[in-house]
Amino acid sequence: MALCELREKHPRFIYKSYDVSKKGRDVRVQFQFKLEPDIFFTPEVTLPTDRGVEESSFENFIFHLGLIESISYWKAACPQELLIEAGKLSNQQIAWWHDLFIHGLGEFFFQNKIDFTPKDFLNIKSNPNKPEIPAQKFPSTSGDLILVGGGKDSAVTLELLKKKEGRKGTFILNPTRASIDNAKIAGYSNPLIAGRKIDPKLLKLNDSGYLNGHTPFSAYLAFLGVFVGVLNDYQNVVVSNERSATEGNFKYLGHEVNHQYSKGLRFEKLFRQYQETYLTDDVQYFSFLRPLYDLQISKLFSNYPEQHLSFRSCNVNQQKDSWCGNCAKCTFVYISLFPFVPYDKMMNIFGEDYYNKPRITPFVRELLGLEGTKPFECVGTAEESKLAIALSIHRYKSLGKKIPSLLNSLKKELHINNEDTMSTLDQRINKKWSKQNFLPLEYTNILKEALAKTN
Repeated sequence: MALCELREKHPRFIYKSYDVSKKGRDVRVQFQFKLEPDIFFTPEVTLPTDRGVEESSFENFIFHLGLIESISYWKAACPQELLIEAGKLSNQQIAWWHDLFIHGLGEFFFQNKIDFTPKDFLNIKSNPNKPEIPAQKFPSTSGDLILVGGGKDSAVTLELLKKKEGRKGTFILNPTRASIDNAKIAGYSNPLIAGRKIDPKLLKLNDSGYLNGHTPFSAYLAFLGVFVGVLNDYQNVVVSNERSATEGNFKYLGHEVNHQYSKGLRFEKLFRQYQETYLTDDVQYFSFLRPLYDLQISKLFSNYPEQHLSFRSCNVNQQKDSWCGNCAKCTFVYISLFPFVPYDKMMNIFGEDYYNKPRITPFVRELLGLEGTKPFECVGTAEESKLAIALSIHRYKSLGKKIPSLLNSLKKELHINNEDTMSTLDQRINKKWSKQNFLPLEYTNILKEALAKTN
């Protein structure tokens, strides 16, 4: 269905209200959205806590969860007006949310060929009759709440922080076998678990021709994680987003499109400022792995063999709990781990040598920036991929194995001169530490010490 037709049919999206109730020891929040004239959505989320959320101090967090949830439903028709009846926002807050909609939905706009640049493309209004709720104080918070996704990045964070003194816990949204094992193998017990339910009507609309596409999911996790942290008295909410996530895919209508926008540095910085101003400054949200490239994290991950067979990163086969072996994500994870994980273990993890699979060639070329565009997946930079290829060639030689034809052809095309190329790229990637991060000093020291041991 054409955008103009959808916007004419649905001129306004309304965040109407939210409802809070107890569900056992947890808290259930249900949101009410309306896509005018007559479509209603009621998504919900269940939050883990031993305390109630009836206190007015938590209403602001609940209200904001509805704001971030609304993105997924607004995008079905992209109405020109977004009316927030459930609460009041200042002009500065409205500007912040407008910025998140535009940057966070960049991939969605591109894939649906939507021109989001007109000044009046999206008008956000809030309820002037509602009181503005100031940031709240939670001075009794302590310890680290680590968000767990089931991939190698969260595994590295869990392993490196487990020896740190103090209170530590884990948080998982809609848990998978991999995310549960991530935490369990690292020695963390009793994770806090939340459940998010999408309204089935949204999926039916998508099937009938309404718009669909990528949303800034990590932004949702940021708001959710801080709220769960507050509900359970944690001081730090720790995620595992890396330096590589800040690199975009390409530009569309003058704006950078980044599949990983809400994993990147810009979002982290803006979210921290928003959270401290409008939610609470007693909780810190930061990415523990922000100073590192993805390839550096792969090298760290190789030091935890007990995690190697349990982690999963493939989005295609997520429900099957396996690697599809035929997507850009599987390809990047494979080439980034190949130089560091023993060959036999790689075969156990992935089932075969991907470098001997002709079907991954297009993905490798996209990852290297040789063809097409950077894949819409959570992958590293083109420079990292080049170093991974150079290191993989070196690994085959050191093992006395025949170098696959794909690597031989890339060696010529990329002008890889073994030692010189690896030394140059190693200095630009493996030896690098980004100062653009928000790590407290103690966490900086832990990560730097671990990194030094791998070099």
